[in-house]
Amino acid sequence: MKLKSVALVPARSGSKRVPDKNIRSLGGHPLLAYTVQAALSSGVFDAVICATDSEAYAEVARHYGAEVPFLRSTEISGDKSPDIEWVVWMLQKLKESHREFDAFSILRPTSPFRLPETIRRAWRLFLEDPRADSLRAIERCKQHPGKMWVIRGKRMLPLLPYSNGATPWHSSQYAALPEIYAQDASLEIAWSRVALEQNSIAGEAIIPFVSEGLEGFDINEPEDWWIAERLLATQAAILPAISVSPFNTVD
Repeated sequence: MKLKSVALVPARSGSKRVPDKNIRSLGGHPLLAYTVQAALSSGVFDAVICATDSEAYAEVARHYGAEVPFLRSTEISGDKSPDIEWVVWMLQKLKESHREFDAFSILRPTSPFRLPETIRRAWRLFLEDPRADSLRAIERCKQHPGKMWVIRGKRMLPLLPYSNGATPWHSSQYAALPEIYAQDASLEIAWSRVALEQNSIAGEAIIPFVSEGLEGFDINEPEDWWIAERLLATQAAILPAISVSPFNTVD
């Protein structure tokens, strides 16, 4: 029996660092459009649903082919609201509407250079290991946590008190340190039962999906937006193809 999967595209309003970034225009379309189109074009999902608290954002999402069957409440749409709250809420609401999915993927609009093939590659990797709970995109750290510190009063202590023999990590050459990866925001895939039964979007057995090139590029700060525009202007990056006419966007 074919597995049923759903792409969940979270697009809450109220972004503070880059106001209305999810519907701000990049390359002629709202940022949100590229994730919706990548999800649809991947051919992986039985449904692509935008999880938003804004009817204005919902209108944009629908224009590009996503469903918005329900609006998120403000209680699960704050800047400190954990993802598991809205994921469980969405899966339960869909179940009440007689729409159940074996697996879900979180695809955040802030990763516009994630292409349909990125999603297909991740989905194949996920299906190869049915004993895993989830898959999560990661990329090699640019700043090694072995070189990071915490301040305690007038002193500082290494964040990671590890060493290479007698040499602390913070005093080691980068080449001598183990490779460390940080999660990026481009994609996550998990079995629905993990969220509904374990109240987790990751579970315990997590498959690493190493992002390639700009797949994991994430727009969170104003300078990230500037970099994204420069990458496009210099043709150093490409966006998912969009076949529909542009929506009237926020500049």
